[in-house]
Amino acid sequence: MSEPTSVAWHARTTASILTELTSSDAGLTQAEAARRLAADGPNAITGGHAVQPWRILLAQFKSLIIWLLVAAGAVSALLGDRVDAVAILTIVVLNAGIGFYQEYQAERSIAALQLLSAPLARVRREGAELEIPAAHVVAGDVLVLAGGDVVAADARLLQAASLHCIESALTGESEAVSKQATAEVAESAPLGDRDDMVFMGTSVTTGRGLAVVVAVAMRTELGHIAGLIEQADAAPKTPLQHRLDAFGRVLVWAALGIVGVLFGLGLWRGTPLLESTLTSVSLAVAAVPEGLPAVVTVALALGVMRMSRRRALVRRLPAVETLGSTSVICTDKTGTLTFGQMTVRQLYVAGARYSVSGAGYGPEGEVVVTPTAGSVSPTAAALGALAEVLVGSNSSQVALCDGVWRAIGDPTEGALLVAGQKAGADRARLDREYPHYHDLPFDSDRKCSTTIRRMGDGRLRAFLNGAPDVLLAHSTRIYTASGVRAMTEADRATWVAENTRMAQSSLRVLGSCVRDLADAAPDALTADVVERELTFVGLSGMHDPPRPSAIQAVADCRAAGIRVVMITGDHPHTAAAIAQELGIAPAGAPVLGGAALDAMDDAALRARVQDAAVYARVTAEHKLRIVRAWQSHDAVVAMTGDGVNDAPAIRGADIGVAMGRSGTDVTKQAADMIITDDDFATIVAAVAEGRGIYDNIRKTLLYLLAGNTGELLLMTVCVVAGLPSPLLPIHLLWINLVTDGLPALCLATDAPDAGVMQDTPRRRSERIANPGFLRSMLWTGVLTAGVTLAVYLVMLRTRDTADSRTAAFTVLVFAELLRSFGARSSTLPLWRIPLSTNPALLGVVTLSFALQFWSHHNTTWGLVLKTTHLPLIDGVVLLLLGAIPMVVLELQKAWRRHRTASAPQAGAWAVSAT
Repeated sequence: MSEPTSVAWHARTTASILTELTSSDAGLTQAEAARRLAADGPNAITGGHAVQPWRILLAQFKSLIIWLLVAAGAVSALLGDRVDAVAILTIVVLNAGIGFYQEYQAERSIAALQLLSAPLARVRREGAELEIPAAHVVAGDVLVLAGGDVVAADARLLQAASLHCIESALTGESEAVSKQATAEVAESAPLGDRDDMVFMGTSVTTGRGLAVVVAVAMRTELGHIAGLIEQADAAPKTPLQHRLDAFGRVLVWAALGIVGVLFGLGLWRGTPLLESTLTSVSLAVAAVPEGLPAVVTVALALGVMRMSRRRALVRRLPAVETLGSTSVICTDKTGTLTFGQMTVRQLYVAGARYSVSGAGYGPEGEVVVTPTAGSVSPTAAALGALAEVLVGSNSSQVALCDGVWRAIGDPTEGALLVAGQKAGADRARLDREYPHYHDLPFDSDRKCSTTIRRMGDGRLRAFLNGAPDVLLAHSTRIYTASGVRAMTEADRATWVAENTRMAQSSLRVLGSCVRDLADAAPDALTADVVERELTFVGLSGMHDPPRPSAIQAVADCRAAGIRVVMITGDHPHTAAAIAQELGIAPAGAPVLGGAALDAMDDAALRARVQDAAVYARVTAEHKLRIVRAWQSHDAVVAMTGDGVNDAPAIRGADIGVAMGRSGTDVTKQAADMIITDDDFATIVAAVAEGRGIYDNIRKTLLYLLAGNTGELLLMTVCVVAGLPSPLLPIHLLWINLVTDGLPALCLATDAPDAGVMQDTPRRRSERIANPGFLRSMLWTGVLTAGVTLAVYLVMLRTRDTADSRTAAFTVLVFAELLRSFGARSSTLPLWRIPLSTNPALLGVVTLSFALQFWSHHNTTWGLVLKTTHLPLIDGVVLLLLGAIPMVVLELQKAWRRHRTASAPQAGAWAVSAT
């Protein structure tokens, strides 16, 4: 039987649910369970579509540039020019191979979700408890829950005794959630407030319970998230891919148009078909920057290496540049902006306030008095008394695991234990001198927990922690600096005011009490007997603190024009306080909750999304909707997180970032990048790296296209004038792949500029080729083509066509190689850029010069490049002539800098960094 499609199980009575599921407190019969398993299938998260390698391979050939190169290679082969054909097709195959390898590293997000399902589950069938594979759990089964269990399916509680569950991976809530079978939950309650439900993949920390299964497999909340991940799997192209695709389309169609016109012109003028075809192929090769795919890949790969040294592991190459385009960072709170660990921040005892330093469960930190007007002078005895209660009432432990201090047991008790030890209590001494005798575990009705120890004189002493208002109601005495005395109404009002003050600071406040008891058997020590006539000792205020580096990182983002948005499953008050502390939102800024998001359709959310910086009590679906709403405003969105509930939004964002230490396997598999130190500041460093990589790609693209423009102009002028082709296809291919391509690879390795984070983010729709880019490209192309054409025309008057082509080819090579030194910056002249910062470029240019000169004097190499012999003196003259474009461009940059220094408002030819 498939589980019913009824909704809002949390808002229904257990009787109606058992009736609808045809079940009872005794569970299903074995026969009925087997029938339902056969009908509905196993209780497992199913995977998405299998990755098909052939589809990934075919996708590498969707680019128009690639198909133009394939066509050029095919025509070269038909014309018998095998060297050109092999060279062109080799480039195509290498590019496809690199792209295939990157994309075949596909994520297995849904497979990772399967690991969160409990391998075994305890169920009640026919009144007996059985342990069965979690995959065999069906709707209507009754789960038997205890501390340490992983919940096997979504279920409605039938019974609960001190039951607490950790749901942070699913909801983002950092604290263990108290579960109650009798809780009254509204139908519209968000996932984190459904206290009468337990969910697949969450874990039980303390207590016991019975729950009837209402959803299994893909119909669970975990399954719903798996569906959202699959839905979000078709991630949009990165901004760089969009820009390169758009630029490539313009480039290819423009080149094809010019080639077509000139081919037709040649035929009209009576040029032989073979010669017109050869010239057209040459023009096609001249127009396309063959080295661009390799340059982009190398630039991104080097960025990956640099980022790995900064503790950011990139799983997909394009994600490096995407980070540089990021304009909005949507971040989870728990474990990302905060430590994901409860920490006591304030203590109040005997009229004195104390601040507690340190974060998380580590021993680092101290307790210092906080001077306040009218406060009582602190005493070591009073602080020691509170510390003794915090440690003495504790059954949790803290331990160093894999270099991180973690709480073993209840996280709240772990935080109290650490605070008590910082305040001077000795856990080992307490356990030795005051051995544990009996426990009254936390109960949601009593709202407190009690630990009873036997003191050195044989008496019993109860140590209590719980809700301050409840403990105050049961207290008759208070602990003061001068000792214990009876509590007055004025004392009670003081404690209530202090509790309110802490709560308004978004601290979770617990009270601590003691009571001495007569010796009694544990069975006689009930809550009614023990938890009365208490001595109120003090208050503890705790929260999940922000990471110290996160505050500066948020400020850095703001300075760089990046919007930080906090999205959390926590309470709105907690979210607002943390956002204010981090600088994400000012005091009083609106906080949108899950209920408000449910009331908005996508259009309404798009209208509001730019006004809200804090979202609370949200689900996985809400997070994905927020990301998409920002994307609709042309924003490039990064999403960070660590829990399963973050995975769909991480997948759907332009750049998904998972936390390496606290992140679940699901989140890591869904992410484009993993931060190994879980530090939000590392993301900001990665953004700076991404911006630098984009700048490198852009200046490299300008270098390549300016060279190609010069080649195209040179070829076009000669064809229109009826001159022999000045360059053969092998010349153009050599220039594009070696003379241009190798220096371009070196340009892509330059370190990011120091001021890269001072610019505003690029918008998704922004073009690579803005007006400044095009002006620089055309002007450089005109200079290069002009010098080469002049040399070619002079040589044609005195030499044959082969020698003239060799001279034109050589001067063009020299011009391109020399220009690479100045291409490292659009603003600094080359004498202001030390060559020592890019030794690879110097080496490549030197080698290329040597190979070019060698082709003039080595017969075999000359046959390969189709060059003739040139005397050394002629080569030196051509080198000087080839330096003309570089000299003009560098003098122009120096003049622009001079004008800018004297008149900052003056215009410039410089290519904008954005």
